[in-house]
Amino acid sequence: MKLLPILLFSTQFFFAQNVAQKLDGAVKALMNSAPAYSANLSVYVADESGNFVYEYKGNQGLSTASTQKIFTAAAALETLGKNYRYTTTVSYSGTLSSGNLSGNLIVTSNGDPTLGSWRYDGYKPENFKQKLIDAIKQKGISKISGDVVVDDSYFDFQTIPGGWPWNDSGNYYGAGVWGVNWRENQFDLNMNGREMKSSNVELPNVKWINEVKTAGSSDQSLIFTAPFSDVAYINGTLPGKAITVSGSMPNPPLTLANEIKNWLKESGVELNGKITTTSLQKINGEAVSAASKGNTLLEYQSPTLDKIIYWFMRKSVNLYGETLIKTLAREKKNSGSFDDGISYLKEFWKGKGINSAMINFADGSGLSPQNYVSARAEVQALLWSRKQPWFNEFFDGFPTQGNGMKMKSGTMKDTKSFAGYHTSKDGKKYVFAIILNNFQSSNLSDALYKVLNMLK
Repeated sequence: MKLLPILLFSTQFFFAQNVAQKLDGAVKALMNSAPAYSANLSVYVADESGNFVYEYKGNQGLSTASTQKIFTAAAALETLGKNYRYTTTVSYSGTLSSGNLSGNLIVTSNGDPTLGSWRYDGYKPENFKQKLIDAIKQKGISKISGDVVVDDSYFDFQTIPGGWPWNDSGNYYGAGVWGVNWRENQFDLNMNGREMKSSNVELPNVKWINEVKTAGSSDQSLIFTAPFSDVAYINGTLPGKAITVSGSMPNPPLTLANEIKNWLKESGVELNGKITTTSLQKINGEAVSAASKGNTLLEYQSPTLDKIIYWFMRKSVNLYGETLIKTLAREKKNSGSFDDGISYLKEFWKGKGINSAMINFADGSGLSPQNYVSARAEVQALLWSRKQPWFNEFFDGFPTQGNGMKMKSGTMKDTKSFAGYHTSKDGKKYVFAIILNNFQSSNLSDALYKVLNMLK
């Protein structure tokens, strides 16, 4: 009877050894290919119980791109809880008499990244608009003698993590983080060739420099905006047809204030004051408006965190990752800074047994090329997450790609990474990560699939 466990162990060992040999052959073929002449690779594979299967420089820290998100997502679910919600509050200062508000209308938030997002049923821009206008009408307000003030001071003044490339920060995936975010801090430009036809939102005070050329059949344009700047620049090439390109708002809180001004006008509510934000008040050296205590018109909650994590992972929304970093900083460090959020993230994963040298984080989304993380660290994070009560919600966000593998991907110039979970046709369950840097090819995904196919 004692032979059975020995036989089972021997079979498992032989099978793991066989898979390891296949992986090693595929890795050697990859690294001996011409595009890998100066490339760096980190690979780590374990089974579902955490038993080692294979590695190639598994401890080597490389730029991860968006597989960095697995660390942020899991830490947020564990620290905040899957039912955590953000709250945006609309209140007023001064006095209200006979429909006349002698004071300001004030919007504040704890950084809800979904406010005005198009991704969630019941939480779209028109839903927030309707609830805000209904709240104003229910209070009987027909005239506002003061200003519309968006209080964006919940986080610190820095809106973009250090180390983000300038070429990225003006495009939609490079949107910064404010204390009040709006429409995922993204705007859409409707272009026809080089001609700017319209935008889905008005960007207050922004002046455009358009140096786009008409060429090719795909979008090769770049948008450059900067936080609080009144200048936006677009260059590159666009095909000579109607196309939509998306950028990051230079001032989302002011864009929201401008939309509220328009909503008030549409609804017959007179606004005598201006629109402003607490950041602009600080920039202009003005006294900063404080949110009124007790004069609440509306409390508007976000979807639960598990829904946010789903889209964060499934569509790789960088804004969500950086907002979560700042939220963790507020919750655990009593600060709203990227530095404190990243510090907490490192402490969190070090506490789960990951060597701190393998998790040299620079942001929460992976957009910074200054992130250096190893494949082994990613597998350790995935294995730990697998044991948590929120794992199903975490796992649900992983896209299915590479012909049936549940894995998060990451992409930057000459960089590709995958990390995730896979069950082979023989029923073996694997947890894996693979990161490739400085690979000189336009087809990085296929190069990595040739390795990962050995797990099928």
